[in-house]
Amino acid sequence: MSRQGNRAGDPRKVNGELFTLTYGALVAQLIKDYENDEQVNKQLDKMGYNMGVRLIEDFLARANTGRCNDFRETADVIAKVAFKMYLGLTPVVSNWSTTGDEFSLLLESNPLTEFVELPPGHSNLNYSNLLCGALRGALEMVQMDVDVRFVQDILKGDNITEIRLKFIKRLEDAVPVGED
Repeated sequence: MSRQGNRAGDPRKVNGELFTLTYGALVAQLIKDYENDEQVNKQLDKMGYNMGVRLIEDFLARANTGRCNDFRETADVIAKVAFKMYLGLTPVVSNWSTTGDEFSLLLESNPLTEFVELPPGHSNLNYSNLLCGALRGALEMVQMDVDVRFVQDILKGDNITEIRLKFIKRLEDAVPVGED
């Protein structure tokens, strides 16, 4: 029996590919388990939300960034630090609303969609909706209520993937009943 030598290549790339393929298997199973794309989208968002709620603690501990002063600063930290740290890419922040409460993250590539084509009959599937949920969950933990949604998706034939974030309101710290 011959033993394979050291694998050439970056182990992070191998781990990224494993994650991409595992995520694809998860989405395929959700498509089988639920009746329509909207239900799958909700499940992906819910899973992402739960991940974001937990990831924010890791992010704050590792990123060594201070508290953001406004939504613009938050957008920069999301794009330049968080996406780089967890997905290995830096999306472009653009399309700010005139009121400064809404912006887009533009992704030229999306590691979740490598090796992926949407199955026929699933044009309403937001394959990477996990990202929207993760952003929403993480921002909620730092007292920001936001709406996060896909506007464009390369998987649906668009030239770029665009995630739109809209600031809704600042959340107040809730003190449990009886603990003043």
